[in-house]
Amino acid sequence: MSVVTRFAPSPTGFLHIGGARTALFNYLFARRHGGRYLLRIEDTDLERSTPEAVAAIHDGLNWLGLDGDGDAVSQSARAPRHIDVAEELLKAGHAYRCYLTPEELAAMREEARSTGQKITSPWRDADPATAPDRPYTVRLKMPLDGETTISDGVQGDVTVAHSTLDDLVMLRGDGSPTYMLAVVVDDHDMGITHVIRGDDHLNNAFRQIKIIEAMGWETPHYAHIPLIHGADGAKLSKRHGALSATAYRDMGFLPDAMCNYLLKLGWSHGDDEIISRDDAISWFGFDGIGKAPARFDTDKLTSLNAHYIRSMTPEALAGLILEGKDAPAHIIERLTMLAPAFAERAQLLGDLPKIGGFATHDDVPALDDDAKPLLDDDACARLHQFAADLPDGDMTPEELKTWLGGWLDQNNLKMRDIGPCLRAAVTGMKQTPDIVMIAASLGPAVLRKRIEGNCKK
Repeated sequence: MSVVTRFAPSPTGFLHIGGARTALFNYLFARRHGGRYLLRIEDTDLERSTPEAVAAIHDGLNWLGLDGDGDAVSQSARAPRHIDVAEELLKAGHAYRCYLTPEELAAMREEARSTGQKITSPWRDADPATAPDRPYTVRLKMPLDGETTISDGVQGDVTVAHSTLDDLVMLRGDGSPTYMLAVVVDDHDMGITHVIRGDDHLNNAFRQIKIIEAMGWETPHYAHIPLIHGADGAKLSKRHGALSATAYRDMGFLPDAMCNYLLKLGWSHGDDEIISRDDAISWFGFDGIGKAPARFDTDKLTSLNAHYIRSMTPEALAGLILEGKDAPAHIIERLTMLAPAFAERAQLLGDLPKIGGFATHDDVPALDDDAKPLLDDDACARLHQFAADLPDGDMTPEELKTWLGGWLDQNNLKMRDIGPCLRAAVTGMKQTPDIVMIAASLGPAVLRKRIEGNCKK
């Protein structure tokens, strides 16, 4: 069997974290088995679905590298097909027209809540000749007795008694198809073999299977994955950091870090924490998914993102520090040399220009407030002497370190007497990576210029 999975978001908002993880799991399972991973936009709720939300979903998926194989299917465009299936079920006696008014249905629901019994429409077995001339819904006839068991890839065998299942509505009073019908028809027509989705859809599966059985179609394999909770165990919300995927992109997270983190939310492979996409494809399976809700932790995501930043090439890091701006060759060479050290202090991509901005030019940097006290008169006097004694030729960090050691001995100084004030004068900051490496990358001319600029006599 050729595996076909799908991710089917509703375009009523952005691509949230839970949806992104569902997309990732569908993508990985399909890739693991050499199959196809498809996208379907479930826009049957036309009042709430917007083109902007559709665009936002595609934007988030593209950023994560989870765009589907081929064009996305629009569920609303397939409404005629959904209606045809409902009509076919009517003709076969598997469905019926229900003429309950909204008021009657509301009263039956209230009674059902008080008695604990399911709603049973009086039109299920009524004589069609008695039908009134008013709008109707089309309901599926659910079995009255017995039970259905689903062998779920994550939840295991789950059984539900038919006595608990209402006759689901397939066509609304205005003739439009419901989600419950549309999702089944679309999964069949798209050739979906594995339905991987949140476990909040597990109860829907028992109703949807009855449409599949009534049509004589093959039932897909189900895998219902636990939802994501906040670090406190409560349902995930914005206060836990449940933002859109693109919001995390804008905050400075890398797509590889986000996918790695989402993968680990509810799935594991031994003690592995850093998992490449290739390894994820090779290893992913339902047996690694736990049944308990995963807990979203922004601090862990941030820590993982820092690892991925440190794993980037110096050239890529230099480009991020420059924020896409052009720069002379010597600046690019300088940034490429310093970038790995800058990356050690970065957690988000936006940290890199803040940490390494002083190295993107040769001008005198402005002083941070906490750096200004380091440049008192005594410190500046030492810096002027340092600048005067500094050899004119460029030195490697090792060569500069050797020269500086001798200079300190000659002047009866320690590194603490020159390091902090030199750092402040040439970077504008109190804290940076190794100041000797920075000074070597800047070169003597820029060092003297910056010392003069920030330690004016």
